[in-house]
Amino acid sequence: MECVFGLVGNGFAVVAADTSAVHSILVHKSNEDKIMVLDSHKLIAASGESGDRVQFTEYIQKNVALYQFRNGIPLTTAAAANFTRGELATALRKQSRARKFARFWGYRDCVLLCYTMSLWTENWFSLGKFVNPYFVNILLAGYDKETGPSLYYIDYIASLHKVEKGAFGYGSYFSLSIMDRHYHSGMSLEEAIDLVDKCIMEIRSRLVVAPPNFVIKIVDKDGARQYAWRESIKDASVVPSA
Repeated sequence: MECVFGLVGNGFAVVAADTSAVHSILVHKSNEDKIMVLDSHKLIAASGESGDRVQFTEYIQKNVALYQFRNGIPLTTAAAANFTRGELATALRKQSRARKFARFWGYRDCVLLCYTMSLWTENWFSLGKFVNPYFVNILLAGYDKETGPSLYYIDYIASLHKVEKGAFGYGSYFSLSIMDRHYHSGMSLEEAIDLVDKCIMEIRSRLVVAPPNFVIKIVDKDGARQYAWRESIKDASVVPSA
């Protein structure tokens, strides 16, 4: 039951996300940070499959750093958002490695080839584990000297929109309605954090399996940083065996 949401205020952008790492009916941890610092003035908050979320956000982070290393200037927030969208779109349209082998070698020979190269999967000819589309939804927030704060909405099918507020996950059913009612342009930081807290309380009280903990981060002229945690439970320490 993931929840990621954010908004733009007067000179800043704020992003909040739940911190639960879950699979099926199991909660693995409740302090997973799903908001990554891309560079000094950018944040990327992601929801989706855990492996895709971690791998893709790290991939974007390293490429943003590589661009700055090569060119001596950082990407703007808009450029970073368009690069992210482009990588999602590329992965969405690529064929799997197994399918390319099959088209060239024939399916029977490809079975042996994939097995020999340790590429075998139970359903190897489908869009396998090699270039699967990333099941990741992203809110990318940043601050630029020329344009100020901005927030970009990027979903798993590579749609890109610049927005003033946005949300992903089951929590979006509640956080979007709260923000529609209380959000206004030019919000102060105190007003924005109060609105974020309203969204968190609504999610906790209305969602049937609500995540207990949230992390809040902001980006403004002073940079991207963690603002606060909203915790209702902490991870229990492991009890040593007797």
